Amino acid sequence: MNNYEYIIAGLPLVSNDGKTRIDADALLSEIRSQLSSSDCALLDKLLSGFDPDTLCETFYKAMLKERNRFLREYFRFDLCLRNVKTDFLNKSLGRPEGTDCIRLQELGEYEFPAQEAAEAVLAGTDIIKREKGLDDLLWSEIDRIDEMEVFSLNVILGFAAKLKIVDRWNRLDPETGAKLFRKLVTQIRSTYDNKKQNIL
Repeated sequence: MNNYEYIIAGLPLVSNDGKTRIDADALLSEIRSQLSSSDCALLDKLLSGFDPDTLCETFYKAMLKERNRFLREYFRFDLCLRNVKTDFLNKSLGRPEGTDCIRLQELGEYEFPAQEAAEAVLAGTDIIKREKGLDDLLWSEIDRIDEMEVFSLNVILGFAAKLKIVDRWNRLDPETGAKLFRKLVTQIRSTYDNKKQNIL
């Protein structure tokens, strides 16, 4: 049974000490236990996109043809963002343009809306700030995709995608990870309360 309200109610509380750690795998397992098998399959597709070994042309082609809107739009953005980053590295290293980029016909005439923002982030000299800036662009894209969603699987997929971003920062920089997790919990609960009031 897909019970969005129960999932939100079950989110753990965190302190403001900047040292809070979250077991992302355990939380995702709890979310998965409340979903149908078909929805779990979609969640698994999303999570597989956070494994570098999965991110190949075949994977992105499949995601761009995916019926689920969140997966389709999230991975379209993710692919374009990675291509911008790869192009930046190619230029920095003096490699031919397009090396290691994944250019797909399935993108059609899609114009990457965050092109300039991503390039501006990459132009920075602080590596940590660059990585954080790119993740902020992904976070904003998740918000855009789910902006009009109400108590749907896509909201849960968006939460899971953000949780993976938080988990990555927990490993790189625990303080940043804790701050992102507090932001995620505050944001998702605020959205939940607002949408519930609108329905009532």
